Order: sequence, then structure tokens, then C-alpha cells
Amino acid sequence: MAEKRILDMDDGVQLVADVDGPPEGPVVVLAHGGGQTRHSWSGAFRKLVEKGYRVINFDARGHGNSDWSADNKYPLSRRWTDLEAIIHQMAPNKSVAVVGASMGGGSALYGVSAGFRPSALILVDISPNAERAGMQRVVDFMKAGLGGFRSIDEAADAVAAYNHSRPRPKNVSGLKRNMRQSADGRWYWHWDPGMLDVNLDQERALMANTFWGLESAEGLPVLLVRGLNSDVVTDQTVEDFRARISSIEVADISGAGHMVAGDKNDAFNEAILRFLKRHMPPSSA
Repeated sequence: MAEKRILDMDDGVQLVADVDGPPEGPVVVLAHGGGQTRHSWSGAFRKLVEKGYRVINFDARGHGNSDWSADNKYPLSRRWTDLEAIIHQMAPNKSVAVVGASMGGGSALYGVSAGFRPSALILVDISPNAERAGMQRVVDFMKAGLGGFRSIDEAADAVAAYNHSRPRPKNVSGLKRNMRQSADGRWYWHWDPGMLDVNLDQERALMANTFWGLESAEGLPVLLVRGLNSDVVTDQTVEDFRARISSIEVADISGAGHMVAGDKNDAFNEAILRFLKRHMPPSSA
């Protein structure tokens, strides 16, 4: 059974994480995307534990059950500092792989540029050269929900309108894990609106600079998992990525969009487990 942990950051912010799996197993850190919570990894979390990995699944600052920043600012450098602290606190001197979706993957890429060398890195529909139009569409979707929703069903309609890769579920109760209800009864996404106070072009420039970190991280196994319906990581994105980093591996997930793990969870799990088994098998612990 997963253990809930409270992790202290250097600025007083506390992050919430679920931890499970054999203590001697190699560590996999799951870093969710912007606007999500650790619950977006539920299927992958269970499967990784089942296969013998020690898994750390955390809510990023400003998301889910973790604290918000006092200044409501969430720069890429801060997101990496948090990820680094989690690894130092929870997995010192151990083999560590990071599975990062969108925002979480960007945080890990920033860390690689700062000298971080995981045993394996899995980027989920994010790359240093992610498409601006796709990223803008994500931001627009998040901004559209700032006023909240009258019901969970209304929120589910908004998700379905954004994500055509995933049929709208008949039972929308699971969406509550990503939402909070105010005193007036309206439902809001479970993240700090300050997340959206970011210059997208500056953010993309910082991400583009992470190419240099990947180029200097010789021998780092990197897997890019992308949804074939995604407008954030397109065919051109992959071609340009490979032109810079020829060693990357790519797993194309048919029928999935930007939210790959939620759209096609079985195919996603199979892709990351196959990669991890080659580069960081549980028997190596």
C-alpha cells in the first residue's frame, strides 16, 4: 500500500507524494504535467510498483495537495529545484529514472542542463523544441477554466472539447481528484492560477537551451513518448529533435493526444516498462 509523504522544500513549501514499491528497487520519479495532479499517474504508478520499482509520485508545488508558492510564481528553475530536492531526500545514492509529462519533463530537462544525470529519462509529449501552437492551446484551455464550473459534468465537457483523443467518460467522478469545490459550490481546477503567469516565448527559449544539456549528457538513455494526435510534439518536432540528439528513442502512441498516459494508459505503460527494463531493470538494484 502506498505511503503518503510530506516533503519540505528550502522555501518552506511542502509537497505531497505517494511512495510505494520495494525499498531496494531502482527509483522512478513521476512528474506530472501542468494543471494535473499525481493522480494522473495512477495506472503507471501501480504497474511500475508491480514490476519491482520504487516509485515516487508527487504533486508539484501549486498543484493538488502540495502547497502553493507564497509569491504564486513557478519558474522552470524552481520546478527543477523541487525535483532535485525530492530525489536527494527520497533516493540518495540510488539509480533514478524520471518520467516527466509536459511541465514535469521540462523540469527534468532543465535539471539535465544543470548537470543532473539520471539513469534514464522519459519525456512524455514534451521536448526542447515543442510546438508553440500546441503549448498555446494548453495555456488557453487552462485559462478558460479560471472562472470555475457549475458542476463536474461541465468541467468534463471542457476537457472533452480540448482533448478529442479521449472519449468523454460517462462516469465523471474521477475528475474530482483534480478539482476543488469552493464555498459557493463552484468547482475549480486543483492548481494555483499563478501557474499561468508566464511568458510562453521566454519559457520556450529556456526549453530550447536544454538541447545543450542533452548533447553534453553523453550516454544518457532518453525515451520520448508522444501521442500521435498531439499538437505539442509533432512529426516535425521529432525529426528536428533527432537531428540534434540522434540517440533518442521514440515511442509513438496511436490514438493519444498530449495527455498520453490518460488517453492510452496500457500502451503508455508498455512503452515505458520496455525502456526501463533495458536501461534500469529491477534486478540491478
